[in-house]
Amino acid sequence: MALVGKKFPNITVDAISEMGDNLKINVFEEAVNNKKKVLLFWYPKDFTFVCPTEIHAFQEALAEFEKRNTMVIGASCDTNEVHFAWLNTPKDNGGIEGVTYPILADTTRNLSSALGILEAEDIFNEETGEYQIEGSNVTYRATYLVDEDGKIFHESVNDMPLGRNVHEYLRLIDAYSHVQTHGEVCPANWEEGKDAMKADRKSTAEYLASH
Repeated sequence: MALVGKKFPNITVDAISEMGDNLKINVFEEAVNNKKKVLLFWYPKDFTFVCPTEIHAFQEALAEFEKRNTMVIGASCDTNEVHFAWLNTPKDNGGIEGVTYPILADTTRNLSSALGILEAEDIFNEETGEYQIEGSNVTYRATYLVDEDGKIFHESVNDMPLGRNVHEYLRLIDAYSHVQTHGEVCPANWEEGKDAMKADRKSTAEYLASH
């Protein structure tokens, strides 16, 4: 079920800072209370292969997100202790040392379940008469962009082997901010500095004719 246009779930989750501080983070409240956009990205597991490449890529682009008044938050279902161990593992040894944004530890899976991004299925076992989980019960590579009112304006979910393009999220934030500021809509492949359009047939025709 698509969540775009809806409020982000108002659920508080354990998290850890780069210094190892145990935190409580509520993405909805972070957006609304601080009047910031939030980028929340989920990855399957700590100490894996594609995941650290994405985590470092978001760190490398962190200043660009901050320029756009956007908070970056990572997330998986691992514990704070596992996160902290990974944060203290050097990059050249597969670790994420140097990452400065917080990482959620959704061990209860309350938030990931509410978002519907777990690779898991409840299967009824006729022998025991009970339901049991099949699948890894960890998250896909899901990404959410949340605006200053706590509304989701973008969501995407990749299968586990497929890494994300971090720069596309910067483009989406730029486009949404343009809509917020100017009331214009952004056509295909729009980037900051390019022409946008008014949402009417005449302006669309004029835009297409000039491109």
